[in-house]
Amino acid sequence: MEEFEASDSAKKTKTIYISTVFGIAMVLLMVGLLGLILVNVNNLTRYVKENIVLNVFLDDATHETDVLQLQKQLEANPMVKQTLYVSKELAAQNLQKDLGKDFVNFLGYNPLPQSIDVYLKADYTNDADIEKFKTELLKNNPIVKEVKYEKSLVEQMNQNLTSITLVILAFTGIFVVVSVALINNTIRLAIYSQRFLIKSMQLVGATKGFIRKPFLLYGIWHGLLGGLIAIIILIGTLYLAYQQIPDLIILRNYTEFGIVFAIVIGMGLFIAGFSTFLAVNKFLRLKIYDLYR
Repeated sequence: MEEFEASDSAKKTKTIYISTVFGIAMVLLMVGLLGLILVNVNNLTRYVKENIVLNVFLDDATHETDVLQLQKQLEANPMVKQTLYVSKELAAQNLQKDLGKDFVNFLGYNPLPQSIDVYLKADYTNDADIEKFKTELLKNNPIVKEVKYEKSLVEQMNQNLTSITLVILAFTGIFVVVSVALINNTIRLAIYSQRFLIKSMQLVGATKGFIRKPFLLYGIWHGLLGGLIAIIILIGTLYLAYQQIPDLIILRNYTEFGIVFAIVIGMGLFIAGFSTFLAVNKFLRLKIYDLYR
């Protein structure tokens, strides 16, 4: 009979621990998903900003050698990510593709100027920096006739991206708080089932540190397992996302993914360990008659 009760108790304890691990894993999974969304939104924001083009139109009389020299100067500028030289012929070809007609033969000449398409780094794609870049370019380079870009598009893009990022950050912050509370409650319920064992060890003279140590180790272990399970599911989710939407590959950044995974593991270890510490301390302070409440 005693062996049966011991076996039944062991099974219940094992079931509680398994449910605790998966409970932690599911919460960390949601935290990880939000982290990946935030990372991808940041990468998408950078990608969109760095694809805003500044058209630098040049004087028709400018020799190609001077144009290439200007291009090298632009690429050396810390604000510039990359440049593309568009000759008169290439500009005509691009416009013919868009129009579907050979306007050069119709007009008898090519009216399009040669130009350099400039793509700025994401940190500089705001009105103030772009206007500063434009002013200096026109002032220091006489071969530059005009610099054009979609100013209204830049303003609207920055406003929208800022709003989206703030909303996601706020939602992530709220969810992190909720996640901490959920993991804490899960741990407390698991420790609650061991309250009589804790009190029994205390009554036979075991010190608080001696009692606390195995529970802390189990808590940290459960946090680690929960984090690893969450990461495995996250990797599977990323793989399926790339299979279904191949264009997402342009946003892939293994370093940032590694940081998100490290945060998931760190949260699992810290929250599980700290929650276990608090829960065990609570039952160490309780009187025997309070254990039945």
